[in-house]
Amino acid sequence: MNELTSYENTEDNEMEWLIDEAAAKVRVDKFVKEQLGEDTSRTQIQIWIEEGAVLVNGTAVKTNYKLAAGDRITLTIPEAESVEIVPEDIPLDIYYEDSDVIVVNKPRGMVVHPAPGHSSGTLVNALMAHCKDLSGINGELRPGIVHRIDKDTSGLIMAAKNDKSHASLAAQLKEHSVTRRYLALVHGNLSHDQGTVDAPIGRDPHDRKMYTVIDRNSKHAVTHFHVMERFGDYTLLELKLETGRTHQIRVHMKFIGHPLVGDPMYGRSKGPKFNGQALHAAVLGFVHPSTSEYKEFTAPLPADMMDLLHSLRSR
Repeated sequence: MNELTSYENTEDNEMEWLIDEAAAKVRVDKFVKEQLGEDTSRTQIQIWIEEGAVLVNGTAVKTNYKLAAGDRITLTIPEAESVEIVPEDIPLDIYYEDSDVIVVNKPRGMVVHPAPGHSSGTLVNALMAHCKDLSGINGELRPGIVHRIDKDTSGLIMAAKNDKSHASLAAQLKEHSVTRRYLALVHGNLSHDQGTVDAPIGRDPHDRKMYTVIDRNSKHAVTHFHVMERFGDYTLLELKLETGRTHQIRVHMKFIGHPLVGDPMYGRSKGPKFNGQALHAAVLGFVHPSTSEYKEFTAPLPADMMDLLHSLRSR
């Protein structure tokens, strides 16, 4: 806790802070985040503020409210809603499986884990039906999930069957030692056959559902690209992730002026018709948590992307 502010824990789900001069002029969301530490994201705190769970002097405030000496902050953490994930017998395209890890080729259109608006039909629902055990590190909604790919991105994703394997795979992701290569069709004809985009990514201050290249409140992000094939107005790229930020490839490609074909958030309205972004997680490699053996898997382009490339080649 900030040693320059007084603090009182009234109940397990209620917290209170009295602000002094040292904490004055700090944004309320930033202050609460500093007090709660890494276990709670700033986004979650901002949601609590918007819902009125965080009050300043008994009154709801905006997330950018700047504290003043003498302010009293109260936080009432909402009780977690009980969640029941129903196993669903959804066919899985399994590339590898043992007692520690499973690698699946996820189809475009499938959500990885349950979220508001997607309580069923997710990869987690399918894994729950297929696997006897999944790691519990990421909580009830994300059993086994170590990393994600977007709903409308197809390709390889790994899940952990126990906590030990989860910790190992998560550490490899953090150390950037996991091999992840994607294939993407982008707008325009790139001027270079290969290159690197090194630009920090954070939430778009104008639309919290989107991400953008921004200096403030951002995370380091690096994407390497290599031209595989040119189609005049379009280019097929192989992209290698050095970091794994949300929407990283989509944001970086937009940033350099070559957004993904079909991308509903970061793309262009004109172009070939495609249901979702033309992005496929083609290669996934990691060190096995138990055997220490390096394993690498490759999934071919799905039929929709193959059809799209065929149509461009036959123009």
